[in-house]
Amino acid sequence: MPATHSTRMLILGSGPAGLSAAIYGARAGMAPIVVQGIQPGGQLTTTTDVENYPGFREVIQGPWLMEEMQAQAEHVGARMMWDHIGEVDLSQRPFRLIGDGGTVYTGDVLVIATGAQAKWLNLPSEEHLKGKGVSACATCDGFFYRGRKVAVIGGGNTAVEEALYMTNHSHDVTLIHRRDSLRAEKILQDRLFAHPNIKILWNREVETFVGGGEPEGLVALDLKDIRTGAIERIDVEGGFVAIGHSPATELFNGHVELDEDNYIKVDPGSTRTSVPGVFACGDVMDKIYRQAVTAAGTGCMAALDAEKFLAEADFEANAPKQAVNA
Repeated sequence: MPATHSTRMLILGSGPAGLSAAIYGARAGMAPIVVQGIQPGGQLTTTTDVENYPGFREVIQGPWLMEEMQAQAEHVGARMMWDHIGEVDLSQRPFRLIGDGGTVYTGDVLVIATGAQAKWLNLPSEEHLKGKGVSACATCDGFFYRGRKVAVIGGGNTAVEEALYMTNHSHDVTLIHRRDSLRAEKILQDRLFAHPNIKILWNREVETFVGGGEPEGLVALDLKDIRTGAIERIDVEGGFVAIGHSPATELFNGHVELDEDNYIKVDPGSTRTSVPGVFACGDVMDKIYRQAVTAAGTGCMAALDAEKFLAEADFEANAPKQAVNA
């Protein structure tokens, strides 16, 4: 018979948001269970150099940071469990998550911290050079390309914002878009077109991310002209793929309210979802900032919101009933 694991606080996801929620939840006596999912540690486990997480003078490694967060969560009383959740039941408390092998996890509150994944071009050369000049986050990695030629690939708000951001570090930024017009908001387009350090290559798509040097890193992009099929090479040392993100919310579609981009909707200034007792934190509800430190902050918020919810629920359950006059 499949096992059942029960807790006051159930957390799905083990990136900075989920582990921060676990730390605060454990310290509040909620004995959280963290179901780690298919990528324990979240996206930071695929990030090498981290230079913008507070508290560290030197560059640190993403996997090491997540190992330390997990160790801290376990030290204060959180339990880590690895499983892939295939089914949820949020129709009543305690909430239920069911793993692929049939294991059941129940929680009086649920914190969803499943994150979001950057969309990639899915080129073999892109995969080969990830972390070696190819990135999906200019605000995370742009600092490493100070004074270098860089390119941003995409045509929506994210791409335009990242191209503008990169002008803080580079005097030579190229935006590459496969169409002849941008999808970004007009105010962003106006800022982009007016910037002297940004040029735009229209009707181009990346054919190959070109590596070179020792140690190997990105040195150029081979671009295909959509109209003619001609291939041209441009020299760059940083390539930022900015074609959007996909929040990991498929499991919760139809169970909690999602926005038009499939991010979980939360009440302003909180982590409360449309289901009382269910909270969301990190990149699964944050389409704007998407940083490790902001994810950790919302994880803290989720734990505090959950603690308050349970305290109020316990008070109502234990409050003396007023006598009803006949």
